[in-house]
Amino acid sequence: MKRMKGMKRLIAGISATLMLTSVLAACGGNSNPNASSPNSTPAPSTNNAAETPSKTSGEKVTINLWSFTDEIPNMTTKYLEVHPEANVEFKTTIIATTDGAYQPALDQALAAGGKDAPDIYAAEAAFVLKYTQGDASDYAANYADLGLDDQKVKDAGIAQYSVDIGSKDGQLKALGYQATGGAFIYRRSIAKDVFGTDDPATVKGEVGPGWDKFYEAAAKLKAKGYGIVSGDGDIWHAIENSSEKGWIVDGKLHIDPKREEFLDLSKKLKDNGYHNDTQDWTEAWYADMSGSGAQPIFGFFGPAWLINYVMNGQVKDTDGDWAVTESPTGFFWGGTWLLAHKDVTKDEAKKQAVADFINWVTLDSSETGLQYFWANGTMKEGEQGTKDSVASSVVMSNSNGEVPLLGGQNMFDIFVPANANASGKNLTQYDETINRLWRDQVREYTAGNKSRDDAIATFKQQVKDQLDIDSE
Repeated sequence: MKRMKGMKRLIAGISATLMLTSVLAACGGNSNPNASSPNSTPAPSTNNAAETPSKTSGEKVTINLWSFTDEIPNMTTKYLEVHPEANVEFKTTIIATTDGAYQPALDQALAAGGKDAPDIYAAEAAFVLKYTQGDASDYAANYADLGLDDQKVKDAGIAQYSVDIGSKDGQLKALGYQATGGAFIYRRSIAKDVFGTDDPATVKGEVGPGWDKFYEAAAKLKAKGYGIVSGDGDIWHAIENSSEKGWIVDGKLHIDPKREEFLDLSKKLKDNGYHNDTQDWTEAWYADMSGSGAQPIFGFFGPAWLINYVMNGQVKDTDGDWAVTESPTGFFWGGTWLLAHKDVTKDEAKKQAVADFINWVTLDSSETGLQYFWANGTMKEGEQGTKDSVASSVVMSNSNGEVPLLGGQNMFDIFVPANANASGKNLTQYDETINRLWRDQVREYTAGNKSRDDAIATFKQQVKDQLDIDSE
C-alpha cells in the first residue's frame, strides 16, 4: 500500500470491485535486496528447508494466488527478484470485498477444487476466522504439513494474537505479515498546550490506563478547546478487541460487558463535545488528521498502518506534529492472514513452492525476507509496502522504526509491546456483519433516535434476521 492508494486497498468497502488475473514468472536477473537502515543490525538468517525455493528443471510450478487487494500479489515481484532461481509463476485473482464479493467467490473456488482452485488465499481480520476456525476451515492446510513448524514461529517472535487467530485445535493454518497491535497517536503541540509536555511516557499516564483516565484527559482537553478523538469509531476498535469474549458464545449472540459499555462511552463523547462526531473513512475524519476539522483533535487509536498508509497522506500541515504512546487498553485492528489449500500437499513440487512463498512472507526474519524490507521501508514502487509494524518482533528489533510524521520517533518502541498485549481470542467468523449492526445502533442511541434498551433490542433482532443467531 502506498499512502492513500494503500488505504483504499486495505479498507475493503472503499475500493471498487476489481478482478484481475495475471501471471508473474521468475526472470533471470538478480539484484541486491539487502539494503538496510544504518541504525539496524543484521537479522538472524534461518536455514530450514522451506526457506530455500526448490531448484528444479522443467515446467514451472503455477501458484494460484487469491486476494482481496493487490497487496500480496504485488509482493510476488520482490519474491521473484530475491529468488531468481525459483521455478514458479503466480496466477493471481483479485476480488475486492466491496458488496461482499470476495468471500462467496473464494468459497466457490475452494469448494470446486481442481487445477484452478486457490493454492494460496488471503483473509482479513473481519472474516479470517471463517477460514481458520469456522465454516471454511477444512479447506486450509496445516502449516506443519507444509514444513512450517512451531519452532519457526517461535524463532521469528510472532505475536501470540496472530497465532491464536490463525490456529484451530492447536494446528496453525494461517499467519499474517503485519502486526496490528494498536496504540494512541496524538498531536505533540496539543499535548504541550494541555499537559505541559509531548513526552510519550507522560501522555501515556494522562490518557490511561483505563477509560476513566481517558475521559479525565478528554475534559482537560475540552477546557482548552480540543476534542480527544475524531469520532466514536476511534475508540471502538480499542473496545472491540480488548473484550473478554467475542460476539458468539455457545452458538448464541453474546454482548460482552466491554462492548456494551461502548454505548455509554460513545454517548459521553457526544454529549460533552469530546469529539467531532465523525465516522471513520470519511472526509471529515481525514480533515481531523490535518487539523482542519470543527475543533482540533488530539489523537487517533490505531496500528502502525494507520500512520504510514492513512495519516501520511492526510496530515498536511500537521506532519511531524504527532507522536505515539501506549493505548489505555491493549487491542489490535486489522491485518491479513495467508492460508494454503490442503490439496497443495498432494503435489510435492507445489507444496514446496507454496511453503517457500508463505514462509518468505510470514516467517522469514532474515534481511532478504519480506518483513525486513517492509519494516525498513525499502520496498520499491510496485512491490508493495512502506515502513510498517510487521509480524516478526525479531525483524522489528533489528529495524529502524523512525518516521517523519512522528517527528522522528521510533514507533517500534511502542508497537512491539502493543503487539504482545493484543488478544486474538475474541473474534468470530461473523464479526464483519455484527460489528456493522452494533455500531449503527450505537449511533442511533447517541443521536437520541432510540433509547439504550431499544438500540440493544434492535441489534439483537437484526442479528437474528440476518444471521439466524439467537441471543443469550
